[in-house]
Amino acid sequence: MSAMVDQALMSSRSEEWETPDDLFARLDKLFGFRLDACASADNAKCPTYFTRQDDALRQDWAPYARIWMNPPYGRRIGAWMEKAYRESRRGCLVVCLVHARTDTRWWHDWVAGKAAATFIKGRLTFKRGHERSTTAPFPSVVVVYAPDLDALLKGTN
Repeated sequence: MSAMVDQALMSSRSEEWETPDDLFARLDKLFGFRLDACASADNAKCPTYFTRQDDALRQDWAPYARIWMNPPYGRRIGAWMEKAYRESRRGCLVVCLVHARTDTRWWHDWVAGKAAATFIKGRLTFKRGHERSTTAPFPSVVVVYAPDLDALLKGTN
């Protein structure tokens, strides 16, 4: 792995990757999100959102029912995926945009066998705060946690 890619994947600076607007619009049209669980005032995708200061890992997501989550891509991503899974067991639909790291513990503990996953072809282009857009140095996947995913996809939920 090149030093630049290694630095991008491992630095704390790379934890926040703003959701591409076009991808969010397509998913929002399908799912109708009511909360952006991991946002800032500058990049929130929903009118209601939790910021870093709100600490979404300690918040109750159930009142919002349909959650969008593009978590920080750092070492705590496992805690975010566990939270998404647990909130889905409480009745929430949680849709997550994460890097496709199927070799990691968090993937095996909180995604495999617990959620639907759709891998995105190619690499997404993210905005990085006030920086210019950049193509991610990693593949991405949309993970969907739902109390009854089959009913949701058939339109009976």
